[in-house]
Amino acid sequence: MKFHRLSSKKLAAGALALMLGLTACSGGSGSGGSGTAGNAETGAAAGSNSGGSKSFKLWLGWSATINNDSMVQKYWREKEPGIDVQLEATQGDALTALNLKLNTGGFEDAAIFSRGDVVNSAMVNSGTILPLEQYFNMPDKYPGLASIPKKYLDAMKDKDGHIWSIPSWFDQNPDDPWPGWASLGWFVRSDVLEKTGMTKDDLKTIDGVEKFLKLAAQQKDASGKNLIPLSFLSDANDENVILSTFGVTTATAGGVIPVEKKGDSYQFIYDDPQYKAAYKWMNKLYRENLLDHEAITDKSERYREKSKSGRIAVNAGGFFNMDAHIWEVLNGPTEPAWYYETIPYPKVDGVSAIGTNQIINPYPGNDTYISKKTKNLDAILKFYDYTLTQKPEMQQVVNEGPAGVYWNWTDKPLGKWKFTDSNYQQLHDSGDAAKVASTNPGLYMTSSYSNEWYPWWNYDVTEPKGRQKTIDFTQAIGKMGGVRVAEPQDMVKAKPGGLWEKYLPELENVRKEFKAKLIMAKDAAAFEAAWNDFRSALEKRAHWSELKKEWFDTLKESSNS
Repeated sequence: MKFHRLSSKKLAAGALALMLGLTACSGGSGSGGSGTAGNAETGAAAGSNSGGSKSFKLWLGWSATINNDSMVQKYWREKEPGIDVQLEATQGDALTALNLKLNTGGFEDAAIFSRGDVVNSAMVNSGTILPLEQYFNMPDKYPGLASIPKKYLDAMKDKDGHIWSIPSWFDQNPDDPWPGWASLGWFVRSDVLEKTGMTKDDLKTIDGVEKFLKLAAQQKDASGKNLIPLSFLSDANDENVILSTFGVTTATAGGVIPVEKKGDSYQFIYDDPQYKAAYKWMNKLYRENLLDHEAITDKSERYREKSKSGRIAVNAGGFFNMDAHIWEVLNGPTEPAWYYETIPYPKVDGVSAIGTNQIINPYPGNDTYISKKTKNLDAILKFYDYTLTQKPEMQQVVNEGPAGVYWNWTDKPLGKWKFTDSNYQQLHDSGDAAKVASTNPGLYMTSSYSNEWYPWWNYDVTEPKGRQKTIDFTQAIGKMGGVRVAEPQDMVKAKPGGLWEKYLPELENVRKEFKAKLIMAKDAAAFEAAWNDFRSALEKRAHWSELKKEWFDTLKESSNS
């Protein structure tokens, strides 16, 4: 079962969101740009020329397997909302693809990206997109768009009052938000644990985990190879779980940098001494062959295969990166994935609480931009008017079609549900990307969600039994201390034309470059040298002190506004 979740494709595009690879959601704000009356007129003209349009092309700001004749897309085309949505996925790096597209005339109709200031600024400054504020004030024509909470729209207005995107994947009630799920944790193979003679109680400390890794290194997989003691998907920044274990906050709610408030002071992620301590521990494991030497270079497919085939004893990171399908399709202990269990974050000496790695934020997580040159404006607006209908079950409707087509309620509306079309379910739950794509395009992020009903918790199927493991994992992790509600410091955004907008890409380059050097340093002396080079690069290349000063100025301005 592929559950609907707050950030599957959004997390896959995490490196794009804010260029940090540490967060996804944002508090929302239009980033300056060249908003003019002329642009508004262009938007009106485009609308007048597209009244009869019934189709449009949607460019996805992430990679995906595309089947534009999927069952749900057929329903959209033939039934409701009567729109043919043709998708185009991004190939390779999303920011590179975006820059190339904008520099060669822009996209054809519409583009959806995970929310981020870098993307928003690029879109607006390109001069290729339409301002959209007028369409949120047409309840007779576009009631779904008009129902978007005013709080979200107000936060998106630039200095001229323009709104440059259609927001989506937000909580329908910002005053009573859905509390969220959690996927970032430690996952241990219980069968390997048993073979070593240790128990989960022995893993309550980081020293206990290290002891287990040494014993796990002596165990064999099904093919007779020694197990990989610990691995994570660094390409998705899974090492953040280890940083959190050492007390480092790694999440924001759309802010430019993870910052934890400690009393009356603020602790920036790269200034936290535990940031160094966490990487020092990872380097120690790397040098002792307890950490997968391919963790830095592995891509998702390779990492998932290692997890599925039983090559890894302990995974740290997001369990969706491991691929929840590897246990969701099981009905018993027939594959290594069945034995995965989550454990509490191990205790580190001197760390009183784990660092925050997920922040509850009701604000939009995705933005859809519309090209000035589109001839299909009305089709785009009608589609989003449909997806943004403010009903608790709308994310389910957008992702799987409406109740009574491929799924239905098993007791009452807003109660339990299950699939009713066996062919759809078989393809949907196959774990084969092409087969899944034949059912639906996975565009739940064009909708919104609600605390009143969330499909994740209400799936009325217990077979295969492995499906319950995913729900158990997220419920357990959510109680481990890494999740909290957004605070002001989590939402400090980049000033249009400011230093953060200018240097954020280079800051991210520095982070990526030195996380690899720190983890793979050949000895303790090399680690210290890499650390000193990292601190130097922060200042020389990313202007770290200047960035922090602007951050404090922006925080002060926002608190006074």
